[in-house]
Amino acid sequence: MELILKKYPKNPIIIESTPGFGLAGTIAAEFLIDHLDTEMIGKIWLKDMPAITAIHECHVVQPLGIFYNKKYNILILHAITETKNIEWKLSEAIVELAKKLKAKEIISLEGVGSPGLSTASKTFFFSSDPIKRKIFQKIGIDPLKEGIIMGVTSALLLRHEEISISCIFAEASSNLPDSKAAAKIIETLDKYLGLKVDYKPLLQQAQKFEEKLKGILNKSQEVQKMQEKKKLSYVG
Repeated sequence: MELILKKYPKNPIIIESTPGFGLAGTIAAEFLIDHLDTEMIGKIWLKDMPAITAIHECHVVQPLGIFYNKKYNILILHAITETKNIEWKLSEAIVELAKKLKAKEIISLEGVGSPGLSTASKTFFFSSDPIKRKIFQKIGIDPLKEGIIMGVTSALLLRHEEISISCIFAEASSNLPDSKAAAKIIETLDKYLGLKVDYKPLLQQAQKFEEKLKGILNKSQEVQKMQEKKKLSYVG
């Protein structure tokens, strides 16, 4: 695992998202990167990642890129690669990043399955910090009282004693890319951090975000399956 940084902002808030249910968190992070004044200041390199990248608007898209917004002192970790089997290593890299920069907080963005067919997505929160729990409740967000969390967010939650971590969960109607759930995450994050980001354009650009991310992730999953088949053929 290698953490590469060109700049070292002090005491930032780290927003992380990895592909999960409805890609809600991933779409939200993509939207933040596009709509805030951000620059790419680093990346996380894991040899266990699928060997795949994407070209977008004549630029290579880093599978685990780190973007920085100076105005709000926010780092955004944007993952567009399949994280299966690298959850623990990636969580270690995020915790190392937080410790190195003395981050105020890690905020994980996630989609969760919706129990009904309602088109209105609802958000929930979890926080390891009692003060931040009060802030979420003050802005009208309910705590997630019961649920199973998987992936990188789960690995980070299990290390909550090392760094302050909060999570914003949005109900997604299916496992397909869900920009409505992503917009709800942006709306909640905006209230929590005061970013003054309008989430409405996200709904208007839903198809663009969904097609881009779905295409990249589908290719990533195909490559991973091919790699697993090769390993099995060597064993057999």
